[in-house]
Amino acid sequence: MKSPILKSTFIFTILLILVSCGGTSKGKGINLFTIDQDKALGAQVAHEIDSNTAEYPLLDSVQYKQVYQYLYKVRDNILNSGKVDLKDEFAWRLRVIHDDSTLNAFCTPGGYIYIYTGILKFLDSEDQLAGVLGHEIAHADMRHSTRQMTTMFGFQILLDVLAGDMAAIKQITGALVGLKFSRKHEEEADEKSVVYLCPTQYNADGGAGFFEKIQALGGASQPEFLSTHPDPGNRIEHFQNSKVVLGCKGDKKFEVEYAAMVVKLPK
Repeated sequence: MKSPILKSTFIFTILLILVSCGGTSKGKGINLFTIDQDKALGAQVAHEIDSNTAEYPLLDSVQYKQVYQYLYKVRDNILNSGKVDLKDEFAWRLRVIHDDSTLNAFCTPGGYIYIYTGILKFLDSEDQLAGVLGHEIAHADMRHSTRQMTTMFGFQILLDVLAGDMAAIKQITGALVGLKFSRKHEEEADEKSVVYLCPTQYNADGGAGFFEKIQALGGASQPEFLSTHPDPGNRIEHFQNSKVVLGCKGDKKFEVEYAAMVVKLPK
C-alpha cells in the first residue's frame, strides 16, 4: 500500500501531466480540462439544457427558421474574421431560449451558444448583437468556463460528468448557466469581442451598445448579474478604447435588418 506521501506525490504528478497536456490556456491560469474535455463537457451540458424544456424553452429551429438563419449569419461573420482560435475545434451551435424577461446569453465549453429572446428584443442593431455574441464566443474560445470551474470544482466533477453521473451533469449545467465570471475574464471577453469584429463590416465596439442601454435603465432596473461585474461605464470605455487602439474601420450597424429579425420572434 502506498504511503500518504507517495500518494500525494503521485496525484501532484498526474495534475502536472494534465496541465502540460493542454490544461493551461495561453499562460492565463491553470485549467485541468483539455480541449477535448471542453467539447465533451459542453455536449453533455447542451443535451441537459435541450432536454429541460420547462426551464429552457427553446425556439424550434424549423418554426423560427428565419430567426436562426439570421443569427447563424452573424455568428459566421464572427467566426470567419480569422480571429477565433478554436473556430474549427468547437461546435459553435446556437439556440434561442424563449424568455423575454432575461437579458442574457451564455456559451458552454465547446461552443454551444444560448441567447435569450429578452436580450434579442432589448438590443437595437446587428452590430450590438455581434458584440454580445463575440463576447460569449470569447468566453469559450479563451476557455474561461473550465478555467473557472477548475477552481470551483476541481477535476473530479469532470470525471463524474464524463461518466454520465446525472447529478453531476445537473450541477455543472446550473453552474454554467448562472456562472459569474471574474472581472478579468469579463474584460478579456469584451476586448476579444472587439478583436473578432475588427476585420468585419461591423462597428467593432458594438458590444458597448448593450451596456449603454443598460446604463440608461438606471441602477434599480439593471440586471442582477451586473452587481458582480465591471461597471457598465468602464466596460463601454473599454470597448471604445479597444476599437481605437486596434484601428478598426467598420461602421455598419444594420439596424433595419435587425428590426426585421426581431419582429419574427414570438410575442
